[in-house]
Amino acid sequence: MRKSRRTFLAITVAMLAAGGVVYTFATPKDSPLSPASLLGPAPVEVTIASSVTKQNWLEAAVQSFEADDIRTASGAPINITVSPVLSGDSMLQIVDGTLNPTVWSPGETAWVDQLNDRWGRSHPTSPTSAACEPTILTPVGFAIWRPMAEALGWPDQPIGWKTLVDLANDPAGWASRGHPEWGTLKLGHTHPQYSSAGLLFLASIIYSELGKTSGLTTEEVYSPEVTQTLTTLAQNTSKYGMVTTDLLNKMAEGGPDFLHVSAAFEEGTVRFNVERGDELRWPLAFVFPEEGTFWSDHPYCILDRSGWVSDEQAEAAELFLDHLHSEPVQAEAESFYLRPLSDNVALGSVLSLENGTDPIASPATIPPFSLPDPEVSEAIIDQFLATKRKATTLIVLDISGSMNGERIRTATEATAEFLESFEPQDRVGLMTFSDQVFTISDIRPMSVVAETLRSTVLNLVSGGGTNMNGAICRATETLRATAEADRAAGENRVYGIILLSDGADTTGEVSETRMFNECLRTDAEAEGFKVFAIRFGEEAPADVLARIAQETNGALFPADPASIRATYNKLAAEQ
Repeated sequence: MRKSRRTFLAITVAMLAAGGVVYTFATPKDSPLSPASLLGPAPVEVTIASSVTKQNWLEAAVQSFEADDIRTASGAPINITVSPVLSGDSMLQIVDGTLNPTVWSPGETAWVDQLNDRWGRSHPTSPTSAACEPTILTPVGFAIWRPMAEALGWPDQPIGWKTLVDLANDPAGWASRGHPEWGTLKLGHTHPQYSSAGLLFLASIIYSELGKTSGLTTEEVYSPEVTQTLTTLAQNTSKYGMVTTDLLNKMAEGGPDFLHVSAAFEEGTVRFNVERGDELRWPLAFVFPEEGTFWSDHPYCILDRSGWVSDEQAEAAELFLDHLHSEPVQAEAESFYLRPLSDNVALGSVLSLENGTDPIASPATIPPFSLPDPEVSEAIIDQFLATKRKATTLIVLDISGSMNGERIRTATEATAEFLESFEPQDRVGLMTFSDQVFTISDIRPMSVVAETLRSTVLNLVSGGGTNMNGAICRATETLRATAEADRAAGENRVYGIILLSDGADTTGEVSETRMFNECLRTDAEAEGFKVFAIRFGEEAPADVLARIAQETNGALFPADPASIRATYNKLAAEQ
Protein backbone atom coordinates (compact mmCIF):
# COMPACT_ATOMS: atom_id res chain seq x y z
CA MET A 1 0.00 0.00 0.00
CA ARG A 2 1.29 3.44 -0.80
CA LYS A 3 2.34 5.46 2.23
CA SER A 4 0.00 8.31 1.31
CA ARG A 5 -3.02 5.96 1.49
CA ARG A 6 -1.92 4.67 4.87
CA THR A 7 -1.54 8.21 6.13
CA PHE A 8 -5.03 9.11 4.84
CA LEU A 9 -6.60 6.14 6.61
CA ALA A 10 -4.77 6.92 9.85
CA ILE A 11 -6.09 10.49 9.74
CA THR A 12 -9.60 9.17 9.03
CA VAL A 13 -9.46 6.90 12.07
CA ALA A 14 -8.23 9.79 14.23
CA MET A 15 -11.08 12.00 13.02
CA LEU A 16 -13.65 9.31 13.76
CA ALA A 17 -12.20 8.87 17.23
CA ALA A 18 -12.35 12.60 17.89
CA GLY A 19 -15.85 13.11 16.50
CA GLY A 20 -17.70 9.98 17.55
CA VAL A 21 -16.65 8.03 20.63
CA VAL A 22 -19.06 5.29 19.67
CA TYR A 23 -16.75 4.13 16.86
CA THR A 24 -13.77 3.83 19.18
CA PHE A 25 -15.37 2.03 22.10
CA ALA A 26 -18.62 0.47 20.91
CA THR A 27 -17.83 -0.84 17.43
CA PRO A 28 -16.85 -4.55 17.26
CA LYS A 29 -13.35 -5.30 15.99
CA ASP A 30 -14.71 -7.00 12.85
CA SER A 31 -17.08 -4.13 12.02
CA PRO A 32 -16.51 -2.51 8.60
CA LEU A 33 -16.12 0.80 10.47
CA SER A 34 -13.60 -0.38 13.08
CA PRO A 35 -10.06 1.12 12.96
CA ALA A 36 -8.58 -2.30 12.17
CA SER A 37 -10.84 -2.78 9.17
CA LEU A 38 -10.17 0.74 7.94
CA LEU A 39 -6.42 0.19 8.05
CA GLY A 40 -6.67 -3.25 6.44
CA PRO A 41 -4.31 -6.20 6.84
CA ALA A 42 -0.81 -5.56 8.16
CA PRO A 43 1.87 -5.25 5.45
CA VAL A 44 3.86 -8.34 4.50
CA GLU A 45 7.57 -7.68 4.97
CA VAL A 46 9.88 -9.10 2.28
CA THR A 47 13.64 -8.76 2.66
CA ILE A 48 15.94 -9.36 -0.31
CA ALA A 49 19.67 -10.00 0.19
CA SER A 50 21.05 -9.14 -3.23
CA SER A 51 24.39 -8.93 -4.97
CA VAL A 52 25.55 -5.31 -5.20
CA THR A 53 25.60 -5.35 -9.01
CA LYS A 54 21.83 -5.15 -9.44
CA GLN A 55 20.89 -3.28 -6.26
CA ASN A 56 19.90 -0.04 -8.01
CA TRP A 57 17.77 -1.90 -10.56
CA LEU A 58 15.99 -3.80 -7.81
CA GLU A 59 15.31 -0.64 -5.82
CA ALA A 60 13.80 1.02 -8.89
CA ALA A 61 11.67 -2.09 -9.43
CA VAL A 62 10.48 -1.86 -5.80
CA GLN A 63 9.24 1.67 -6.46
CA SER A 64 7.25 0.64 -9.54
CA PHE A 65 5.94 -2.42 -7.67
CA GLU A 66 4.65 -0.19 -4.87
CA ALA A 67 3.17 2.23 -7.39
CA ASP A 68 1.15 -0.67 -8.84
CA ASP A 69 -0.16 -1.41 -5.31
CA ILE A 70 0.24 -5.19 -5.78
CA ARG A 71 -1.12 -7.20 -2.83
CA THR A 72 -1.26 -10.74 -1.58
CA ALA A 73 -4.41 -12.87 -1.93
CA SER A 74 -5.52 -11.73 1.54
CA GLY A 75 -5.34 -8.10 0.43
CA ALA A 76 -2.21 -7.35 2.45
CA PRO A 77 0.13 -4.68 1.09
CA ILE A 78 3.79 -5.67 0.52
CA ASN A 79 6.85 -3.88 1.88
CA ILE A 80 10.13 -4.83 0.19
CA THR A 81 13.60 -4.02 1.52
CA VAL A 82 16.73 -4.65 -0.58
CA SER A 83 20.07 -5.11 1.21
CA PRO A 84 23.38 -5.45 -0.66
CA VAL A 85 25.51 -8.47 0.28
CA LEU A 86 28.57 -10.34 -0.90
CA SER A 87 27.51 -13.54 -2.63
CA GLY A 88 29.93 -15.90 -0.90
CA ASP A 89 29.81 -14.27 2.51
CA SER A 90 25.99 -14.15 2.56
CA MET A 91 25.81 -17.81 1.51
CA LEU A 92 27.85 -18.77 4.58
CA GLN A 93 25.73 -16.53 6.83
CA ILE A 94 22.49 -18.13 5.59
CA VAL A 95 23.91 -21.58 6.29
CA ASP A 96 24.93 -20.67 9.85
CA GLY A 97 21.66 -18.81 10.50
CA THR A 98 23.06 -15.30 11.00
CA LEU A 99 21.34 -13.96 7.86
CA ASN A 100 17.59 -14.62 7.40
CA PRO A 101 16.28 -12.97 4.22
CA THR A 102 13.02 -13.84 2.50
CA VAL A 103 14.84 -13.86 -0.83
CA TRP A 104 18.52 -14.45 -1.54
CA SER A 105 19.80 -13.28 -4.93
CA PRO A 106 23.55 -13.81 -5.41
CA GLY A 107 25.42 -12.84 -8.54
CA GLU A 108 25.71 -16.33 -9.92
CA THR A 109 23.96 -19.73 -9.77
CA ALA A 110 27.19 -21.39 -8.64
CA TRP A 111 26.58 -19.88 -5.20
CA VAL A 112 23.12 -21.48 -5.11
CA ASP A 113 24.66 -24.87 -5.73
CA GLN A 114 27.09 -24.26 -2.89
CA LEU A 115 24.27 -23.14 -0.59
CA ASN A 116 22.25 -26.29 -1.31
CA ASP A 117 25.31 -28.46 -0.78
CA ARG A 118 26.26 -26.87 2.55
CA TRP A 119 22.64 -26.59 3.73
CA GLY A 120 22.07 -30.26 2.98
CA ARG A 121 24.84 -31.28 5.38
CA SER A 122 22.72 -30.21 8.36
CA HIS A 123 19.13 -30.01 7.04
CA PRO A 124 16.84 -32.69 5.59
CA THR A 125 15.51 -30.49 2.75
CA SER A 126 16.63 -27.71 0.45
CA PRO A 127 16.01 -24.12 1.72
CA THR A 128 13.85 -23.53 -1.38
CA SER A 129 10.86 -25.49 -2.67
CA ALA A 130 11.40 -24.45 -6.29
CA ALA A 131 14.36 -23.72 -8.53
CA CYS A 132 15.81 -20.22 -8.30
CA GLU A 133 14.78 -18.06 -11.25
CA PRO A 134 17.14 -15.79 -13.26
CA THR A 135 16.53 -12.04 -13.11
CA ILE A 136 18.98 -10.25 -15.45
CA LEU A 137 22.33 -10.93 -17.19
CA THR A 138 25.78 -9.53 -16.42
CA PRO A 139 28.64 -10.98 -18.50
CA VAL A 140 32.06 -11.48 -16.94
CA GLY A 141 35.20 -10.27 -18.68
CA PHE A 142 37.91 -7.79 -17.85
CA ALA A 143 38.08 -4.03 -17.51
CA ILE A 144 41.18 -2.48 -19.04
CA TRP A 145 42.23 1.08 -19.82
CA ARG A 146 41.11 1.80 -23.39
CA PRO A 147 44.57 2.68 -24.84
CA MET A 148 45.85 -0.62 -23.43
CA ALA A 149 42.86 -2.48 -24.85
CA GLU A 150 43.54 -0.88 -28.23
CA ALA A 151 47.17 -2.00 -28.02
CA LEU A 152 45.79 -5.55 -27.76
CA GLY A 153 43.56 -4.99 -30.81
CA TRP A 154 40.26 -3.93 -29.21
CA PRO A 155 37.57 -3.60 -30.49
CA ASP A 156 38.33 -5.12 -33.92
CA GLN A 157 40.56 -8.08 -33.04
CA PRO A 158 39.60 -10.91 -30.68
CA ILE A 159 41.20 -10.86 -27.24
CA GLY A 160 41.14 -13.89 -25.00
CA TRP A 161 41.76 -15.01 -21.46
CA LYS A 162 44.96 -16.54 -22.84
CA THR A 163 46.01 -13.13 -24.19
CA LEU A 164 45.86 -11.79 -20.64
CA VAL A 165 47.75 -14.71 -19.11
CA ASP A 166 50.47 -14.62 -21.79
CA LEU A 167 50.98 -10.88 -21.34
CA ALA A 168 51.17 -11.27 -17.56
CA ASN A 169 53.84 -13.95 -18.00
CA ASP A 170 55.86 -12.03 -20.60
CA PRO A 171 59.04 -10.55 -19.01
CA ALA A 172 59.01 -7.87 -21.71
CA GLY A 173 55.54 -6.81 -20.60
CA TRP A 174 53.92 -4.09 -22.66
CA ALA A 175 57.10 -3.61 -24.70
CA SER A 176 55.97 -6.66 -26.65
CA ARG A 177 52.95 -4.59 -27.66
CA GLY A 178 54.92 -1.47 -28.53
CA HIS A 179 54.53 0.32 -25.19
CA PRO A 180 57.61 -0.14 -22.99
CA GLU A 181 56.55 2.94 -20.99
CA TRP A 182 53.77 0.89 -19.37
CA GLY A 183 56.15 -1.69 -17.89
CA THR A 184 54.85 -5.16 -17.03
CA LEU A 185 51.16 -5.97 -16.79
CA LYS A 186 49.48 -5.05 -13.51
CA LEU A 187 46.60 -7.50 -13.08
CA GLY A 188 43.97 -7.57 -10.34
CA HIS A 189 41.03 -9.77 -9.41
CA THR A 190 38.79 -10.41 -6.45
CA HIS A 191 38.94 -13.21 -3.90
CA PRO A 192 36.91 -16.23 -5.16
CA GLN A 193 35.78 -17.11 -1.65
CA TYR A 194 33.83 -13.86 -1.38
CA SER A 195 33.21 -12.60 -4.91
CA SER A 196 31.33 -14.03 -7.87
CA ALA A 197 33.66 -12.20 -10.26
CA GLY A 198 36.72 -13.74 -8.60
CA LEU A 199 35.35 -17.29 -8.74
CA LEU A 200 34.20 -16.96 -12.35
CA PHE A 201 37.47 -15.31 -13.40
CA LEU A 202 39.51 -18.27 -12.18
CA ALA A 203 37.02 -20.76 -13.67
CA SER A 204 37.35 -18.92 -17.00
CA ILE A 205 41.14 -19.13 -16.88
CA ILE A 206 40.88 -22.89 -16.24
CA TYR A 207 38.37 -23.40 -19.07
CA SER A 208 40.67 -21.45 -21.39
CA GLU A 209 43.70 -23.51 -20.36
CA LEU A 210 41.83 -26.76 -21.03
CA GLY A 211 40.10 -25.57 -24.22
CA LYS A 212 36.66 -26.43 -22.83
CA THR A 213 33.37 -24.64 -22.21
CA SER A 214 31.70 -27.24 -19.98
CA GLY A 215 32.23 -30.44 -18.03
CA LEU A 216 34.94 -29.15 -15.69
CA THR A 217 36.03 -31.75 -13.11
CA THR A 218 37.92 -31.56 -9.83
CA GLU A 219 40.63 -33.77 -11.33
CA GLU A 220 41.18 -31.17 -14.06
CA VAL A 221 41.26 -28.32 -11.53
CA TYR A 222 44.03 -30.11 -9.65
CA SER A 223 45.88 -31.21 -12.80
CA PRO A 224 49.56 -30.21 -13.19
CA GLU A 225 48.90 -27.92 -16.16
CA VAL A 226 46.12 -26.01 -14.36
CA THR A 227 48.17 -25.82 -11.15
CA GLN A 228 51.06 -24.34 -13.10
CA THR A 229 48.82 -21.83 -14.87
CA LEU A 230 47.23 -20.65 -11.61
CA THR A 231 50.62 -20.49 -9.88
CA THR A 232 52.12 -18.39 -12.66
CA LEU A 233 49.04 -16.19 -12.77
CA ALA A 234 49.19 -15.64 -9.01
CA GLN A 235 52.85 -14.65 -9.17
CA ASN A 236 51.90 -11.98 -11.72
CA THR A 237 48.77 -10.70 -9.93
CA SER A 238 49.40 -7.23 -8.51
CA LYS A 239 46.25 -6.73 -6.43
CA TYR A 240 43.55 -8.77 -4.78
CA GLY A 241 40.24 -7.41 -3.53
CA MET A 242 37.04 -8.43 -1.80
CA VAL A 243 34.62 -6.95 -4.33
CA THR A 244 35.14 -5.75 -7.90
CA THR A 245 33.87 -2.26 -7.06
CA ASP A 246 36.78 -1.79 -4.65
CA LEU A 247 39.32 -2.56 -7.37
CA LEU A 248 37.57 -0.31 -9.88
CA ASN A 249 37.40 2.48 -7.30
CA LYS A 250 41.13 2.22 -6.74
CA MET A 251 41.74 2.12 -10.48
CA ALA A 252 39.77 5.38 -10.73
CA GLU A 253 41.71 6.94 -7.88
CA GLY A 254 45.19 5.60 -8.70
CA GLY A 255 44.97 5.51 -12.49
CA PRO A 256 47.03 3.16 -14.68
CA ASP A 257 49.86 3.20 -12.15
CA PHE A 258 47.67 1.23 -9.72
CA LEU A 259 46.23 -1.40 -12.07
CA HIS A 260 46.12 -1.99 -15.82
CA VAL A 261 43.37 -4.57 -15.92
CA SER A 262 40.92 -6.17 -13.52
CA ALA A 263 38.49 -9.06 -13.80
CA ALA A 264 35.09 -7.38 -13.82
CA PHE A 265 31.45 -7.46 -14.78
CA GLU A 266 30.30 -5.43 -17.77
CA GLU A 267 27.97 -3.47 -15.48
CA GLY A 268 30.75 -2.05 -13.31
CA THR A 269 32.98 -1.16 -16.24
CA VAL A 270 30.33 0.78 -18.16
CA ARG A 271 29.01 2.42 -15.00
CA PHE A 272 32.46 3.81 -14.20
CA ASN A 273 32.81 5.24 -17.70
CA VAL A 274 29.38 6.90 -17.57
CA GLU A 275 29.26 8.07 -13.96
CA ARG A 276 32.92 8.72 -13.20
CA GLY A 277 34.37 9.51 -16.61
CA ASP A 278 35.66 12.91 -15.48
CA GLU A 279 37.78 11.23 -12.79
CA LEU A 280 39.37 8.60 -15.03
CA ARG A 281 42.76 9.10 -16.65
CA TRP A 282 41.47 7.19 -19.67
CA PRO A 283 38.12 5.48 -20.36
CA LEU A 284 37.83 1.78 -19.57
CA ALA A 285 37.06 -0.91 -22.12
CA PHE A 286 35.16 -4.08 -21.28
CA VAL A 287 36.59 -7.10 -23.09
CA PHE A 288 34.48 -10.14 -23.95
CA PRO A 289 37.13 -12.92 -24.07
CA GLU A 290 36.94 -14.88 -27.31
CA GLU A 291 37.17 -18.36 -25.69
CA GLY A 292 33.91 -17.72 -23.84
CA THR A 293 32.63 -16.30 -20.59
CA PHE A 294 29.97 -16.60 -17.90
CA TRP A 295 26.70 -14.82 -18.47
CA SER A 296 25.73 -14.39 -14.83
CA ASP A 297 21.97 -14.56 -14.40
CA HIS A 298 21.54 -13.36 -10.78
CA PRO A 299 19.17 -16.08 -9.48
CA TYR A 300 16.21 -15.16 -7.29
CA CYS A 301 15.82 -17.73 -4.49
CA ILE A 302 12.74 -17.67 -2.26
CA LEU A 303 13.87 -19.34 0.98
CA ASP A 304 10.44 -20.75 1.79
CA ARG A 305 11.80 -23.94 3.41
CA SER A 306 14.37 -22.17 5.56
CA GLY A 307 12.13 -22.04 8.62
CA TRP A 308 11.99 -18.26 8.81
CA VAL A 309 9.84 -17.40 5.76
CA SER A 310 6.03 -17.52 6.10
CA ASP A 311 3.68 -18.69 3.34
CA GLU A 312 2.45 -15.14 2.79
CA GLN A 313 6.01 -13.81 2.59
CA ALA A 314 6.78 -16.45 -0.05
CA GLU A 315 3.63 -15.46 -1.94
CA ALA A 316 4.66 -11.79 -1.83
CA ALA A 317 8.17 -12.64 -3.00
CA GLU A 318 6.71 -14.58 -5.94
CA LEU A 319 4.59 -11.57 -6.91
CA PHE A 320 7.69 -9.37 -6.93
CA LEU A 321 9.55 -11.91 -9.10
CA ASP A 322 6.72 -11.73 -11.63
CA HIS A 323 7.15 -7.96 -11.59
CA LEU A 324 10.90 -8.30 -12.24
CA HIS A 325 10.19 -10.52 -15.24
CA SER A 326 7.69 -8.08 -16.72
CA GLU A 327 8.64 -6.41 -19.99
CA PRO A 328 8.80 -2.81 -18.65
CA VAL A 329 11.09 -3.76 -15.77
CA GLN A 330 13.33 -5.88 -18.00
CA ALA A 331 13.52 -3.01 -20.49
CA GLU A 332 14.77 -0.78 -17.66
CA ALA A 333 17.79 -3.06 -17.08
CA GLU A 334 20.03 -1.31 -19.61
CA SER A 335 19.64 2.05 -17.87
CA PHE A 336 21.30 0.35 -14.88
CA TYR A 337 24.07 -1.14 -17.11
CA LEU A 338 22.50 -4.61 -17.02
CA ARG A 339 21.28 -6.88 -19.84
CA PRO A 340 17.66 -8.10 -19.97
CA LEU A 341 16.96 -11.81 -20.12
CA SER A 342 15.27 -11.51 -23.53
CA ASP A 343 17.23 -11.08 -26.77
CA ASN A 344 14.28 -9.14 -28.17
CA VAL A 345 15.18 -5.97 -26.24
CA ALA A 346 17.49 -3.81 -28.37
CA LEU A 347 20.62 -2.47 -26.68
CA GLY A 348 22.96 0.37 -27.52
CA SER A 349 21.69 3.48 -25.75
CA VAL A 350 23.81 2.81 -22.63
CA LEU A 351 25.62 -0.47 -23.36
CA SER A 352 27.47 0.97 -26.33
CA LEU A 353 30.93 1.02 -27.86
CA GLU A 354 31.18 4.67 -26.89
CA ASN A 355 30.69 3.65 -23.26
CA GLY A 356 33.24 0.87 -23.54
CA THR A 357 31.39 -2.32 -24.43
CA ASP A 358 29.99 -4.28 -27.38
CA PRO A 359 26.17 -4.04 -27.49
CA ILE A 360 25.82 -6.84 -30.03
CA ALA A 361 27.79 -9.39 -28.01
CA SER A 362 25.55 -12.23 -26.83
CA PRO A 363 25.74 -15.90 -25.84
CA ALA A 364 25.43 -16.61 -29.57
CA THR A 365 28.69 -14.77 -30.34
CA ILE A 366 30.59 -15.29 -27.05
CA PRO A 367 30.27 -18.94 -25.97
CA PRO A 368 28.76 -19.34 -22.50
CA PHE A 369 30.80 -21.34 -20.01
CA SER A 370 28.89 -23.90 -17.96
CA LEU A 371 28.85 -23.26 -14.26
CA PRO A 372 31.09 -25.53 -12.20
CA ASP A 373 29.27 -27.73 -9.72
CA PRO A 374 29.78 -27.17 -5.96
CA GLU A 375 32.66 -29.64 -5.64
CA VAL A 376 34.48 -28.05 -8.58
CA SER A 377 33.86 -24.53 -7.22
CA GLU A 378 35.30 -25.55 -3.86
CA ALA A 379 38.28 -27.08 -5.68
CA ILE A 380 38.87 -23.80 -7.56
CA ILE A 381 38.84 -21.85 -4.28
CA ASP A 382 41.15 -24.43 -2.73
CA GLN A 383 43.57 -24.14 -5.66
CA PHE A 384 43.50 -20.36 -5.39
CA LEU A 385 44.43 -20.52 -1.70
CA ALA A 386 47.19 -23.01 -2.49
CA THR A 387 48.69 -21.14 -5.43
CA LYS A 388 48.12 -17.47 -4.54
CA ARG A 389 50.97 -15.31 -3.35
CA LYS A 390 51.26 -15.95 0.35
CA ALA A 391 50.78 -13.10 2.81
CA THR A 392 53.23 -11.64 5.29
CA THR A 393 51.32 -9.51 7.80
CA LEU A 394 52.61 -7.49 10.72
CA ILE A 395 49.94 -6.58 13.28
CA VAL A 396 50.75 -3.40 15.23
CA LEU A 397 48.45 -3.02 18.23
CA ASP A 398 48.05 0.01 20.49
CA ILE A 399 48.02 -1.09 24.16
CA SER A 400 48.29 2.39 25.68
CA GLY A 401 46.17 3.38 28.69
CA SER A 402 43.48 5.02 26.56
CA MET A 403 42.76 1.61 25.01
CA ASN A 404 41.64 0.22 28.37
CA GLY A 405 38.24 -1.44 28.78
CA GLU A 406 35.99 -2.17 25.83
CA ARG A 407 38.52 -1.03 23.23
CA ILE A 408 41.32 -3.42 24.20
CA ARG A 409 38.80 -6.26 24.55
CA THR A 410 37.34 -5.60 21.08
CA ALA A 411 40.78 -5.16 19.51
CA THR A 412 42.27 -8.33 20.98
CA GLU A 413 39.23 -10.55 20.39
CA ALA A 414 38.85 -9.39 16.78
CA THR A 415 42.58 -9.84 16.15
CA ALA A 416 42.53 -13.34 17.61
CA GLU A 417 39.61 -14.21 15.31
CA PHE A 418 41.43 -12.67 12.34
CA LEU A 419 44.44 -14.91 12.94
CA GLU A 420 42.26 -17.91 12.16
CA SER A 421 41.80 -16.69 8.56
CA PHE A 422 45.44 -17.20 7.61
CA GLU A 423 46.77 -20.15 5.67
CA PRO A 424 49.55 -22.26 7.25
CA GLN A 425 52.15 -20.84 4.82
CA ASP A 426 51.19 -17.23 5.55
CA ARG A 427 53.54 -15.41 7.91
CA VAL A 428 52.43 -13.21 10.79
CA GLY A 429 54.20 -11.01 13.32
CA LEU A 430 52.90 -9.00 16.29
CA MET A 431 54.11 -5.67 17.68
CA THR A 432 52.53 -3.66 20.46
CA PHE A 433 53.16 -0.13 21.61
CA SER A 434 52.47 2.09 24.58
CA ASP A 435 55.37 4.27 25.82
CA GLN A 436 57.70 1.87 24.03
CA VAL A 437 57.47 -0.46 21.05
CA PHE A 438 57.62 -4.20 21.73
CA THR A 439 58.09 -7.06 19.30
CA ILE A 440 55.83 -9.69 20.85
CA SER A 441 56.22 -12.25 18.07
CA ASP A 442 58.67 -12.19 15.15
CA ILE A 443 57.32 -12.74 11.65
CA ARG A 444 56.98 -16.50 11.31
CA PRO A 445 54.76 -19.03 9.47
CA MET A 446 51.28 -19.49 10.89
CA SER A 447 51.93 -23.22 11.00
CA VAL A 448 54.53 -22.46 13.71
CA VAL A 449 52.81 -19.73 15.76
CA ALA A 450 49.12 -20.50 15.33
CA GLU A 451 48.65 -22.22 18.69
CA THR A 452 50.45 -19.63 20.82
CA LEU A 453 49.84 -16.29 19.05
CA ARG A 454 46.09 -16.28 19.51
CA SER A 455 46.32 -16.80 23.28
CA THR A 456 49.11 -14.21 23.48
CA VAL A 457 46.87 -11.61 21.83
CA LEU A 458 43.93 -12.37 24.13
CA ASN A 459 46.13 -11.85 27.20
CA LEU A 460 47.41 -8.37 26.28
CA VAL A 461 46.76 -5.59 28.80
CA SER A 462 46.80 -1.82 28.33
CA GLY A 463 48.63 1.05 30.06
CA GLY A 464 51.02 3.95 29.44
CA GLY A 465 51.43 6.50 26.66
CA THR A 466 51.17 6.23 22.87
CA ASN A 467 54.35 5.85 20.81
CA MET A 468 52.48 5.42 17.53
CA ASN A 469 55.00 7.15 15.26
CA GLY A 470 57.82 5.05 16.63
CA ALA A 471 55.75 1.87 16.15
CA ILE A 472 55.08 2.74 12.51
CA CYS A 473 58.78 3.31 11.87
CA ARG A 474 59.77 0.05 13.58
CA ALA A 475 57.10 -1.86 11.67
CA THR A 476 58.02 -0.48 8.23
CA GLU A 477 61.72 -1.13 8.89
CA THR A 478 60.94 -4.71 9.89
CA LEU A 479 58.72 -5.36 6.89
CA ARG A 480 61.20 -3.84 4.42
CA ALA A 481 63.96 -6.05 5.76
CA THR A 482 61.68 -9.08 5.56
CA ALA A 483 60.70 -8.29 1.96
CA GLU A 484 64.34 -7.82 0.92
CA ALA A 485 65.26 -11.19 2.41
CA ASP A 486 62.32 -12.83 0.64
CA ARG A 487 63.30 -11.37 -2.73
CA ALA A 488 66.88 -12.54 -2.26
CA ALA A 489 65.49 -16.02 -1.63
CA GLY A 490 63.33 -15.84 -4.79
CA GLU A 491 60.01 -15.48 -2.93
CA ASN A 492 57.19 -13.28 -4.19
CA ARG A 493 54.75 -12.47 -1.41
CA VAL A 494 52.16 -9.81 -0.52
CA TYR A 495 52.88 -7.65 2.52
CA GLY A 496 50.70 -5.68 4.87
CA ILE A 497 50.78 -3.81 8.16
CA ILE A 498 47.60 -3.67 10.23
CA LEU A 499 47.62 -0.78 12.67
CA LEU A 500 45.04 -0.63 15.48
CA SER A 501 45.08 2.59 17.51
CA ASP A 502 42.83 5.08 19.32
CA GLY A 503 45.03 8.15 19.65
CA ALA A 504 47.78 10.42 18.40
CA ASP A 505 51.43 9.96 19.36
CA THR A 506 52.07 11.29 22.88
CA THR A 507 55.76 10.40 23.39
CA GLY A 508 57.43 12.49 20.68
CA GLU A 509 60.17 9.90 20.22
CA VAL A 510 59.62 10.14 16.44
CA SER A 511 58.05 13.27 14.97
CA GLU A 512 55.13 13.06 12.58
CA THR A 513 57.19 14.75 9.85
CA ARG A 514 60.00 12.23 10.24
CA MET A 515 57.55 9.33 10.21
CA PHE A 516 56.08 10.41 6.86
CA ASN A 517 59.34 11.53 5.25
CA GLU A 518 61.55 8.63 6.29
CA CYS A 519 59.40 5.72 7.43
CA LEU A 520 56.42 6.11 5.10
CA ARG A 521 58.00 7.24 1.86
CA THR A 522 55.58 7.82 -1.03
CA ASP A 523 56.89 4.71 -2.77
CA ALA A 524 56.05 2.46 0.18
CA GLU A 525 53.36 0.54 -1.69
CA ALA A 526 55.67 0.15 -4.68
CA GLU A 527 58.14 -1.44 -2.29
CA GLY A 528 55.57 -4.07 -1.56
CA PHE A 529 53.38 -3.30 1.46
CA LYS A 530 50.18 -1.54 2.48
CA VAL A 531 49.15 -0.13 5.83
CA PHE A 532 45.56 -0.77 6.91
CA ALA A 533 44.65 1.49 9.83
CA ILE A 534 41.78 0.62 12.18
CA ARG A 535 40.61 3.60 14.20
CA PHE A 536 39.24 3.22 17.73
CA GLY A 537 37.25 6.13 19.12
CA GLU A 538 36.34 9.59 17.87
CA GLU A 539 39.45 11.13 19.41
CA ALA A 540 41.72 9.01 17.24
CA PRO A 541 43.55 11.23 14.69
CA ALA A 542 41.59 10.37 11.57
CA ASP A 543 43.63 12.72 9.39
CA VAL A 544 46.95 11.16 10.42
CA LEU A 545 45.67 7.59 10.23
CA ALA A 546 44.06 8.27 6.85
CA ARG A 547 47.31 9.70 5.49
CA ILE A 548 49.27 6.70 6.80
CA ALA A 549 46.92 4.41 4.87
CA GLN A 550 46.88 6.64 1.79
CA GLU A 551 50.68 6.74 1.52
CA THR A 552 50.68 2.97 0.98
CA ASN A 553 47.42 2.44 -0.95
CA GLY A 554 45.93 0.91 2.18
CA ALA A 555 42.68 2.00 3.84
CA LEU A 556 41.27 3.49 7.05
CA PHE A 557 38.45 1.69 8.85
CA PRO A 558 36.32 2.47 11.91
CA ALA A 559 36.62 -0.10 14.68
CA ASP A 560 33.20 -0.33 16.25
CA PRO A 561 32.39 -3.90 17.35
CA ALA A 562 29.70 -4.28 14.68
CA SER A 563 32.06 -3.60 11.78
CA ILE A 564 35.43 -4.90 12.87
CA ARG A 565 34.72 -8.48 11.77
CA ALA A 566 33.76 -7.26 8.28
CA THR A 567 36.90 -5.10 8.25
CA TYR A 568 39.12 -8.06 9.05
CA ASN A 569 37.36 -10.19 6.40
CA LYS A 570 38.20 -7.49 3.87
CA LEU A 571 41.81 -7.37 4.97
CA ALA A 572 42.09 -11.15 4.77
CA ALA A 573 40.72 -11.08 1.22
CA GLU A 574 43.14 -8.38 0.08
CA GLN A 575 46.27 -9.97 1.51
